[in-house]
Amino acid sequence: MTDIVFIEGLRVDALIGVYTHERVARRPLVFDIEMRFDTRIAALSDQLSDALDYHAVSMRLVEFAGDSDFQLVETLAERCAALLITEFGATGVRLKLAKPGAFEGADTVGVVIERGHFA
Repeated sequence: MTDIVFIEGLRVDALIGVYTHERVARRPLVFDIEMRFDTRIAALSDQLSDALDYHAVSMRLVEFAGDSDFQLVETLAERCAALLITEFGATGVRLKLAKPGAFEGADTVGVVIERGHFA
């Protein structure tokens, strides 16, 4: 199966960071997500209930990340990938989590992880 449902540029304000100045206010994070999911049943039925609902995924990630209090983007990325697999049935996830403005001289920093069956 090679089907991928994706979300690009999902912006979430979250409290994240190691340094004291990062712990006083929420900052924007940007998610790019690819989720492996067999879309054939949804394509045949034309029913949202058979699809990987990217609106529901987006809302859940906004809620989860917005309520989080992790220090590392690695931790948040790992937890979000696990959530997508366990709650939404994605068989694999490639997740890029960017933290714009975190380091002077770079537009953005972050991580890209792959979990589950994503090869």
